[in-house]
Amino acid sequence: MKTNSGRFFEDYTVGQVIAHAVPRTLSGGERALYHALYPARHALYSSDEFAESCGLAAAPMDDLIAFHTVFGKTVPDISLNAIANLGYAEGRFLKPVFAGDTLRSVSEVIGLKQNSNGKSGVVWVRTKGINQHGETVLEYVRWVMVRKANLDAPAPDTVIPKLSDVVDPSTLAVPEGLEFLRYDFTAAGEEHRLADYEIGEKIDHVDGVTIEDAEHMMATRLWQNTAKVHFDRTNRPDGQRLIYGGHVISLARALSFNGLANAQMIAAINAGAHANPCFAGDTVRAWSEVLDKAETRAPGVGTMRLRLVAVKHGAPDFALKGDDGKYHPDVLLDLDYWVFMPL
Repeated sequence: MKTNSGRFFEDYTVGQVIAHAVPRTLSGGERALYHALYPARHALYSSDEFAESCGLAAAPMDDLIAFHTVFGKTVPDISLNAIANLGYAEGRFLKPVFAGDTLRSVSEVIGLKQNSNGKSGVVWVRTKGINQHGETVLEYVRWVMVRKANLDAPAPDTVIPKLSDVVDPSTLAVPEGLEFLRYDFTAAGEEHRLADYEIGEKIDHVDGVTIEDAEHMMATRLWQNTAKVHFDRTNRPDGQRLIYGGHVISLARALSFNGLANAQMIAAINAGAHANPCFAGDTVRAWSEVLDKAETRAPGVGTMRLRLVAVKHGAPDFALKGDDGKYHPDVLLDLDYWVFMPL
């Protein structure tokens, strides 16, 4: 057989290293399409002049462009036969990615646990995105539930990796040269700096966007994500195409501009969960909660830890989980992450 039907749960072993095809050189085209697909308008990603005033050589790609590109490479080897993408941890954005950079992905299997039904199991992988210079630009852990093809295959020894709840802010990789001493708040779109936010504060980002199948599938193809559930309506009993979770992440992050316009760069992803499925026709809104704040070694640059929550349909009322500890059925995304912003 020359075609690739993807790996199943029984095909993984702890310590296995998978080099993913195909390397991808990014250009201004990816930036333009990203800004067309989402209401993305953070100034540092949008303007070379603004980025240069902040000490960078040019405007980098949106951090989530790099994330989606690296993630998409892993799908044929990790999640082609996945039932669900369950979560993220220990995500670190280590170097900005610029137009002209070429990215490739490598993953290591760090955990396995067969489910009690014997039909599937959970696979933990640590994925690295590597540029043309051999430098790791980002890394993250994710875990997915994957089907078994051979139900008689023996269960592997259970290995559940111990993961940090939060990336230590003192270890965040501040881009070389980044400084916010000459930061132009007017050009950025809002006057709010790190000192203006209080821990525990919640921000309703107000705006909403209704998801369309065509835009979702264009985005998923842009990242070369081949997961069947996103394209093939016969792959689900309900006949619906599941919206790629990364599409919801980017949409929520873009919506957060209204209230967090100066949260310029993503520094780390502490944790993330796709709480409920999203489908075409759902209207996505977002709210954020300030979880922590810290300074960095870079002049004028602080970091803020945020919980970004995407919900569907009605206006967000800051509901997250019920008394039973389960996510509210309208919650789509619960993302805990660090950003860089002016002090």
